[in-house]
Amino acid sequence: MQVAKDTVVALAVQLSDAHGNPIEQSAEAVQYLHGGYDGIFPLVEEALQGRAPGERVEVRLEPDDAFGEYDAGLVRLVARGQLPPEVEPGMQLELEDDAEGDLLIYTVTDIADEQVVLDGNHPLAGMALHFACSVVSVRAATADELERGYAEEDSAGPLITVVQ
Repeated sequence: MQVAKDTVVALAVQLSDAHGNPIEQSAEAVQYLHGGYDGIFPLVEEALQGRAPGERVEVRLEPDDAFGEYDAGLVRLVARGQLPPEVEPGMQLELEDDAEGDLLIYTVTDIADEQVVLDGNHPLAGMALHFACSVVSVRAATADELERGYAEEDSAGPLITVVQ
């Protein structure tokens, strides 16, 4: 079976920066629902269209094609007393965005005196990336998957996690 709309695609993924330095490699195949369901970067989905198990695809993703440009406006200073006492650099917190009232995930990037620096950008924002993957398997999506708009959760994990 080939990768086409409404198929579930399992991939072995390797992500590196523009210089070839590894960022992430999937330990197990990760799945997504193919066909415009936003389960994978659109340029990668386009490159995978019509591919079969065993085929490899490599795509260069500019920041706008991946996690966006770095937005300095998403960096906040917060008084340490407003956060849990165990806060340390590298931790992630879900906080309300001042402007829109939406919940955003912030990463603690620095703690100085009584101030904590929080960054609401994705850790890979502003980076050009090299996305390489091999198609492990392709199957027809179930009716439940099509209704939900994503592949079964029991065997799918986050497509991109950041190794620090």
